[in-house]
Amino acid sequence: MSDRSPLPPVRLASEPELARDALATPLLSRAARLARWAGPGTRVDAGGVLVEEQLPAAAEVLGLSGDDAAACASEAWRAALDAGLVEIADEDAGTVAAGPELAVLTGGSPHDVLSVWLNVLESVLADASVPDLDGLVDAMEEGGPVDFSALDWDPGAEAEFLDGVLANLYLLTAGGEGPGAGAVAGAGPVPLPALAASVIVPSDMGEPTNDILEQVSDAMMRLDDQFRLLEPVGLVEYRPVDEELLADAEEADGAAAPVDDVDVSRYGMVRLTPLGLFGLRARLLEAGFEAPAVGELADKGADALLDGTAAFPPAASHAETEQWLARREPLAAARELLSAARGTDAGAPLRRLRCQQALSLVGGEAEPALREVLDDPELGGLARVWLTERGHTDVPAPSQDMVFWLTIDTVAAQLAAEGDSEELYDLVEGLADQHGGFFAAAWRVDHPQTADVLEAMGRLHPDRRTAKEARKAAFKARSNRG
Repeated sequence: MSDRSPLPPVRLASEPELARDALATPLLSRAARLARWAGPGTRVDAGGVLVEEQLPAAAEVLGLSGDDAAACASEAWRAALDAGLVEIADEDAGTVAAGPELAVLTGGSPHDVLSVWLNVLESVLADASVPDLDGLVDAMEEGGPVDFSALDWDPGAEAEFLDGVLANLYLLTAGGEGPGAGAVAGAGPVPLPALAASVIVPSDMGEPTNDILEQVSDAMMRLDDQFRLLEPVGLVEYRPVDEELLADAEEADGAAAPVDDVDVSRYGMVRLTPLGLFGLRARLLEAGFEAPAVGELADKGADALLDGTAAFPPAASHAETEQWLARREPLAAARELLSAARGTDAGAPLRRLRCQQALSLVGGEAEPALREVLDDPELGGLARVWLTERGHTDVPAPSQDMVFWLTIDTVAAQLAAEGDSEELYDLVEGLADQHGGFFAAAWRVDHPQTADVLEAMGRLHPDRRTAKEARKAAFKARSNRG
């Protein structure tokens, strides 16, 4: 992601839940156990890495066995060192001591625990951007500067590639109606080929070329290695690429076989966990992105709520508004919402739409606030809708001017919220069909967006004659306003 446009809102689990998840991750829990195991007899090399003689004992403490036991123990030790769970006491002697962050895991707040986990995550992400180190080690042993181009490895490009993949995974999790936005749990698993293609295939490309498909295949193999590293830290849940497919890829000089649509899961499936959603959002915020989370507006004013949820999808807007209303007395909340909905600026119609949606969640206690604005030219229409929907029969009929003003305002809000959506097509067609003289009266409406709305109706209406009539009305509206 190269721009800084606001990302879709996410609904995060609570900090206590996330902290429990963090403490239960294999990597952090192992790192904590090794930090508590380390003592005066523990020895490390100049870089703080456990000496080889200590690895069997470390693996035993962690209950690890097999060919990968020593490597897993070494990885856990590096995580403990990077997170501050242990620290080097004497570099010359190669001794260590408990680090300042170790006590945080048992006595710190959930926020403090998550800070430690984020440090571990950064360490793992850095490792995941590094390819097979055999060539790098050989080059360093030869002395002199390391020629990264000869190793076919660009550290910056590798990190950027992984960041781009994770950003797209965040978007897939946060976007839409369910995952992240409307529910605490993450989205369903994403096929690895689709995720790789999202950062390789140009958005305006039709049928991918063979060269592009080969790049996607190579990216899948890189991501398979990287997600295997990222799963123990709790960022993702990952189903690796089928070993048989990897063997086929090796026989084909490293290129993966074409994706089989029948069983795409064999090519790897990845899902961002609730903890991973939190972690990636923290990294995106640090990188300067606007990454809203549901609940952030609950203690702010109604103006912040209506403006802040303007671009939210319906489920996220509903969840945010519920949290905001839960902290307020219904009548006071309704008055605050109505006051914030006023205005003639470009964002006012969408604010009034969000206000109407928020008021639909308020009980009958809000009735006095709605009756107070019945004569308000901007709010009287939505107040009548609210009262009528609740069965009140003593609601005064609106004037024709108010009906037309509310119509223009509603279409303007829909345009701002959804653009040329199917619902807006239906609304435009219905308005023109139900009111024979609609355009003859609509151009006179004293609303700042009358001309824009009529132009949109001319663009959207399927009947050419009606569309032309709408465009003529838009021209009159612009002339009328000066």
